[in-house]
Amino acid sequence: MKARKELWFGFGLMGLILAGVLAMVISAPTMTNGHYGLLMLSLVVVAIMLGFPTAFTLMGMGMLFAFFAYHSGDQTSAGAIRQTLDLMVQRAFSVMSNDVLISIPLFVFMGYLVERANLIEKLFHSLHLSLARVPGSLAVATLVTCAIFATATGIVGAVVTLMGLLAMPQMLRAGYDVRLTAGSITAGGCLGILIPPSVLLIVYGATAGVSVVKLYAGAFFPGLMLAGLYILYVIIVAKVKPTWAPPLSAEQRIVPLPAALTRMGATGNGWALGGLVKGLKGANNHGVPTGYMLRQLGIVLLPALLFVTVAVLSYQSATRVAAVETYEELQPMGAGAAPEASGDDAGGLAEPPVEEEGLSEPPSADDDLAEPPGADSDAVALPPGAEADTPEPPADNLALPPGAEPAAPTASGTEPAATTQSASQGYWIGLGVGALALAVFYGILSYARLEIFKMLLSSFFPLLVLIMSVLGSIVFGLATPTEAAAVGALGGFLLAAAYRQLTFSVVKESVFLTAKTSAMVCWLFVGSAIFSAAFALLGGQALVEQWVLGMNLSKTEFLILSQVIIFVLGWPLEWTEIIVIFMPIFIPLLDNFGVDPLFFGLLVALNLQTAFLSPPVAMSAFYLKGVAPKHVTLNQIFAGMLPFMGIQVLAIVLLYLFPAIGMWLPEVLYK
Repeated sequence: MKARKELWFGFGLMGLILAGVLAMVISAPTMTNGHYGLLMLSLVVVAIMLGFPTAFTLMGMGMLFAFFAYHSGDQTSAGAIRQTLDLMVQRAFSVMSNDVLISIPLFVFMGYLVERANLIEKLFHSLHLSLARVPGSLAVATLVTCAIFATATGIVGAVVTLMGLLAMPQMLRAGYDVRLTAGSITAGGCLGILIPPSVLLIVYGATAGVSVVKLYAGAFFPGLMLAGLYILYVIIVAKVKPTWAPPLSAEQRIVPLPAALTRMGATGNGWALGGLVKGLKGANNHGVPTGYMLRQLGIVLLPALLFVTVAVLSYQSATRVAAVETYEELQPMGAGAAPEASGDDAGGLAEPPVEEEGLSEPPSADDDLAEPPGADSDAVALPPGAEADTPEPPADNLALPPGAEPAAPTASGTEPAATTQSASQGYWIGLGVGALALAVFYGILSYARLEIFKMLLSSFFPLLVLIMSVLGSIVFGLATPTEAAAVGALGGFLLAAAYRQLTFSVVKESVFLTAKTSAMVCWLFVGSAIFSAAFALLGGQALVEQWVLGMNLSKTEFLILSQVIIFVLGWPLEWTEIIVIFMPIFIPLLDNFGVDPLFFGLLVALNLQTAFLSPPVAMSAFYLKGVAPKHVTLNQIFAGMLPFMGIQVLAIVLLYLFPAIGMWLPEVLYK
């Protein structure tokens, strides 16, 4: 019965699409090629909803209607076929020569390797223990784990499936509501299509001609904002409805300690730093090896070592004075040449030789051109390097950088530029805040928290290093997305090897899935290129542009209209289909309304979260249903996703009202 409802819903949507097209055809006085282009667009959507492969549906429809467009222009059938095949080859070659697409298989390969390193179980366990006192701790830990793992992999299906196997049973056993559980897992897993390194942003950048580097920088804070809104919603629900997210019991918060620490009298609430230092004194260690104690103490002191390193490097950066270009090393004109003159003329500018039959002075009369007042033959300005140099300005007029101290005069009497300056007040404030946080950390560091810290060291920090190396190199311009993707793939390879998961079967499966995903994306690009070319040949783009401009919309109204269309398209279609089919229609309209394609792409990326959360083609719901217990129904999963869809709409509104959320970082980094 439920399947029938979903089937009827899908057929109803297709009926609405066809009815709209028929109404347009009937109302049109004459059927132009542009109307046939809109008919092609609607037929593609219906065919995809019926289950036909997207890429080959786009190619088939594109070639069929491209032949119609060429043939309708007084071309013979043979000529139309030749031009259609030429169009297909040209579009396919343009996709093959797109360098941006090289990063897709590398990022996907990195994601599959990280997924198979079995880090997600350790990450979730350590996070839910560290967040045990937060309301709705299991759901919050699920969202944080999904956000971190989505950043490292970018594969929505893998994250939702793994978290469904790992987090859902624990949340249900803890008494969490099924809807909140399902919504947290599906919404958190979908963050991978927004937070860099996102394949969606690469596809949009290649489609819209926008820099992927700027898209990654722009999507960073909107992704964090969306994840933060999810977490805030869970905490509010846990406070308002405690039965939906009951707190963890005391037994669930217990962190087992190693036998060696227990033997020396350590307890979960004992002070770790003081106990380890005390244990180094003779018999206080109770037979625990000194080497083990030193290793534990070294782990405890890692944050202090990191703080000192960052403080020293920051101090050097804060006190360094940028070099100011001076002209002291400039040589006079002709100083490097071998002058032929001697005496007073040596080292200066020599007069050209005057020959008797060479150039002569122009004739002048006494009353003709006169010398300017005050001119004197002896007052001619000497060239640079001559003896009569102009006096230098006094040293007191030289401005020093703020906070810099003047250097002592040298033997020659000149003062060199200052190379250091005093650190700014902001540096000392930051240093004080960091020192206070470090003191608080060591003050509350119990043995139980030390074990949680060690869990985070083995699960969270390796992923953090991988993420920062990949994203940092892209955002700060150290590497292109393709180069950073190669580094990420190598990092995933090393992570799998470090956790002893790098086997031949793992590499084989990862390569196979990478090839499958990359082929799907690239064939989609080929199909989209052919389809877009046929749509333009028929005049569909011009007809849509004429229709939109004829509505006399403002910039805000256009953005609302486009985002509503994308939101509705997210129900029957996936994000790949929306990007490759409809973005080529929207992008040419942006210039008419003064919309930045980068900002529009960020809005679209936020909006396309709905493609994974909106029925009937909510793929994350089907991923979760495949691994959920039998008593969890698909309708419960859909009901749990609806509040998170509302949060996505709120995030879109916030991004529109405050564009600096997405545009500030690209503007700062890439002025």
